[in-house]
Amino acid sequence: MRKAGIHNFPDIDRVVYGKPAAEALNDEAVRLNANRAFLLVSRTLNTRTDEIEKIRRALGNKHVATFDGIAQHTTRKQAAEVARQAKEAQADLVVAVGGGSAVDLAKIVIMAMEHDIFDEAGFDPFVMGPGVPISPFRAPTVRQIAVPSTLNGGEYNAGALVTDERTKLKQIYFHPQMSPVAVILDPDLSLHTPMNLWMGSGTRSMDHGIEALCSPTGTTLADEVVLAGIRLLREGMLRTLEQPNDMEARRQSQQGSWLAAFGLQARIPMGASHGIGHVLGGTFDVPHYYCTPVIMPSLLRYNKAFTEDAQKRLAAALGSPDMEAGDAFAGFVKALGLPTRLADVGVGEDKFERISKIAINHRFVQANPRPFKSEADIIDLLRMAA
Repeated sequence: MRKAGIHNFPDIDRVVYGKPAAEALNDEAVRLNANRAFLLVSRTLNTRTDEIEKIRRALGNKHVATFDGIAQHTTRKQAAEVARQAKEAQADLVVAVGGGSAVDLAKIVIMAMEHDIFDEAGFDPFVMGPGVPISPFRAPTVRQIAVPSTLNGGEYNAGALVTDERTKLKQIYFHPQMSPVAVILDPDLSLHTPMNLWMGSGTRSMDHGIEALCSPTGTTLADEVVLAGIRLLREGMLRTLEQPNDMEARRQSQQGSWLAAFGLQARIPMGASHGIGHVLGGTFDVPHYYCTPVIMPSLLRYNKAFTEDAQKRLAAALGSPDMEAGDAFAGFVKALGLPTRLADVGVGEDKFERISKIAINHRFVQANPRPFKSEADIIDLLRMAA
């Protein structure tokens, strides 16, 4: 039990579940008195299924435009262009339907709309520097709703990761009202999500919980909630792997993702898995849903002496109370059929020096429970994960 701390609550009105996404979204638009909804959606959902058309039909004349060309790693350039389109459409609500990239794009688009940012350079004044806890944005006039089709869990917090393509660096932007005003959970959407993305995004959601649990600045409430989330995720994901059409398993996985994100939404700093993952994705184009499987087992071993009690509780939540947490997580990842080493995602030792030079200054790497005293320490971790 933690002895002291501060628990923050997010600017999210509600999470809606147990109702079809189209119906729930229309209800939320009415509640918010929104009449011009701009949809940011998965291209797969838009072109290969009727899920987005169901949403458009439910919204009726409240739908003004749909954008479906979302990049895997959200970029400044795309955010500026989509903000211009949404502004021209006079959107009063932005809706993200899809994975973490759609949700992150919606977060930064509403801020770009607020500040009339229509090119890459327009974001320069808003990057969070060292020691700066919030981007200097105004509160957005237009808010967003998130309808996730993966388990990433980024929809439950107010931060967005945006890549500056000029430097190939992924940057963090944060404002409390960048968070969705509502999150809608509908497991039917996930039936169209590729299994490797569903499982990989689930490990990313677990990552939120693990890093909050292991953080020296975590909170008692967050600890208990994220552990429950990790248990639900593990059970739901394994059941979905065996029976892909088991809707209760998918529903359980979604709710596990919600709970596992509780520390992130409470603004508990993440650790080196997130920080290094941002470098792997933003600079080396590793899919975000593969970053946790290849880093987290080694990071747990690296952090063990600094997080022993948390790791014992984690191992139990992973269903392996008699194992080391790093081994338990590695076994879980292997059972899901995901990559387990950096080499599996095309990251060899020739890239370690560059990764370490970027990561050493990342705010999440600096918040890791076991400090990295130098770039050499990061290289040692990467070699463990090689």
